Amino acid sequence: MIARARCSCAFLVVPLLALAAAFFAVGCRTANPGEIEHRRGDEIVMAGQFVHTGAPVVLWMDPGGYDAYRVERRFAPMDESDWEKSKPTFTNNVRNPSPNRFGLRGAVLTSEQAEEVRGGGWDLPLLQSVVDQFVYHFDASGTSRQCFKVLHDVRDLSVHFMLDLDGTIYQTLDVKERAWHATTSNSKSVGIEIANIGAYPPDKKEQLDNWYKTGSDGKVRIQIPADFGESGFRTTNFVPHPARPEPIIGTVQGQKLVQYDFTPEQYRSLIKLTAAVCKVLPKIRCDYPRDAKGRLITEKLSDDQLASYAGLLGHYHVQRNKVDPGPAFQWDYVVDHVRRLLAPSTTAKPAKGNARMQTLFDE
Repeated sequence: MIARARCSCAFLVVPLLALAAAFFAVGCRTANPGEIEHRRGDEIVMAGQFVHTGAPVVLWMDPGGYDAYRVERRFAPMDESDWEKSKPTFTNNVRNPSPNRFGLRGAVLTSEQAEEVRGGGWDLPLLQSVVDQFVYHFDASGTSRQCFKVLHDVRDLSVHFMLDLDGTIYQTLDVKERAWHATTSNSKSVGIEIANIGAYPPDKKEQLDNWYKTGSDGKVRIQIPADFGESGFRTTNFVPHPARPEPIIGTVQGQKLVQYDFTPEQYRSLIKLTAAVCKVLPKIRCDYPRDAKGRLITEKLSDDQLASYAGLLGHYHVQRNKVDPGPAFQWDYVVDHVRRLLAPSTTAKPAKGNARMQTLFDE
């Protein structure tokens, strides 16, 4: 009996050892020490997790990225860029005695949660439970390079994402951080600055005339003024064009404004980014603020409305002194295409854009 028992044990141990050896062999093949893990180049970061978007993304940790965690000014001379030497130049320095240009989402956390995450220990479920707004801005700087210079080096502010004219998305901070971009909505929102020189009263549109030119082919293109320096575009030989050639006139905050549209490349990337954000942070509904008749609200929401709102927002919905993303922004086009990505089996037809936008989106 003893011999038979020993034989049975040996019969069980051999395959278990074989399984263990196979398990460790597989583990070694997939995670060798020192092996470089390559990303696709479309990932954003949410609470330390990589999330695919399907759009080109440059992270703050990538070469050529824009790092809002750094305390020195990005574009200042090296010997003048550190915090102590540069802080007198910041226009917002009165309210920010710290070198950090971001903070903790403390207003939406319990004291216990704040204590848990203050060292950086966010997990995705906690982030999903407290973030319910995605705020769209135009940067009024024209390019993402200039936008980061203004935000980081001059105004001592921050934003999670910047979207350049060529459709490149730059992420400057993990979404877990409270970026400083939309005052009372900062603690519960994600923010994006979309490169666009802005919207102006019809009698004060000189800046638009400086940026938008009609070429010999009759097409309107965006021409960056020489005094702005490098474009920073990552797309070789890229020539930006607005999605619609004519300037758009509309009313925001009760004020008549004129603005050129964003580029087709920006719409394509924004749609994919918004779909990723809404999917991972499900409290952000894929919709914009509407009035009782279902029409876009083009002014600041009341404080009560804003506090309870969950979804996509313009900066002008948050602050009465803001007009971005402006009258040219195509809300229905974005929302309908995002919904199509989130529910690809739907038979609903998205809002029409021009042929060039549709071609780029379907690529």
